[in-house]
Amino acid sequence: MGLFKNYVSQTRKPEGFLGKMMVNGMNGGHAKMADWGMSHLRSIAPVEIVDLGCGGGRNAGALLNRYPASHVTALDYSEVSVGKASAYNADAIREGRCEVRQGDVSALALPEGKYDLATAFETIYFWPGLEKCFAQVAKVLKAGGVFMIVNESDGRDKTGLKFEKIIEGMKCHTIEEIEAALKSAGFSKVRSDHHKSKPWITVLARK
Repeated sequence: MGLFKNYVSQTRKPEGFLGKMMVNGMNGGHAKMADWGMSHLRSIAPVEIVDLGCGGGRNAGALLNRYPASHVTALDYSEVSVGKASAYNADAIREGRCEVRQGDVSALALPEGKYDLATAFETIYFWPGLEKCFAQVAKVLKAGGVFMIVNESDGRDKTGLKFEKIIEGMKCHTIEEIEAALKSAGFSKVRSDHHKSKPWITVLARK
C-alpha cells in the first residue's frame, strides 16, 4: 500500500522516478476523457491558448492539432511535467507555436487579457482554493474568453472519492461547486455536461 500511495500521490506534483512514471501514464490514460472534453469546443477559433496543469503535454499537443493557427502556452508547477511536455511538443516549440513554462495557477505570471481559451484537464483537484485560482484564470483571459475544465471525477463517484482519501491535497469537486466558484470569480454563461455513462464532466465558462 505504501508504494501505491507514493505512486498515486505523484498525481499532485510529479517528482523523481515515480513522477516520471506517472507523467508518462497521464498522456495515454486520460486521452479519451480529454478528447471528449475538447469535443465541446464547437464554436470558437482561439489564437492564444493556455493549458493549465499541462502534465505530460499530450493535451497541449491535441489543442495545437485542433487549432493549427493557434499558439499554446502549457504551464505546470512540476519540473518533471514541464520536461515531459517540452519533449512531447518539441516540434511545435521549434516552430514557435508552443511554449512550456513552470508556474503556479494561484499566482499566474502570464500577460493579462491575452488568451482566448484556457483549459484545465484533470488538475483543479489540486488547486489551492477554486475561487482564487479561477480569478487568476479570468485575469489572463480576454473579454469573452472561454475557460474549459475537464475532470474524470464528478465529485460523487466512488473511485474519485477513494483517491481523494489517499492523495494529500486532493479534492473532487461537484459540478455545482465548480459553477459556483466560477461565478464568484467573475465568469458568466457557465454551462456543464456530464458524460452519459461515466463520471466525466466538462464545464465551460465565458469571461
